[in-house]
Amino acid sequence: MRWTSLLAIYFLFWAFSVFLVLPFGVRTTNEAGGDYVPGQAESAPHEFSMRKIALRVTIVATILWASFVANYEFGWITPKMLDFFGWLD
Repeated sequence: MRWTSLLAIYFLFWAFSVFLVLPFGVRTTNEAGGDYVPGQAESAPHEFSMRKIALRVTIVATILWASFVANYEFGWITPKMLDFFGWLD
């Protein structure tokens, strides 16, 4: 596989990993014991650290991408193995 394809697939894994990582580690203002800002929703996060989220997303995306590339190289799971309805015959 070409390096440009690998880079594009990594970018896709990174973008999808954002949605996997965002809900974890979030504390509301009530849980953190802080004061609400006028107009703030009760479910809004107390603090948002873009650097921390980006680091978590990068770690998750790298693990998923490395698993994908290893599966591509070694053929652990093939489309034929996932053909439950016989469409690939």
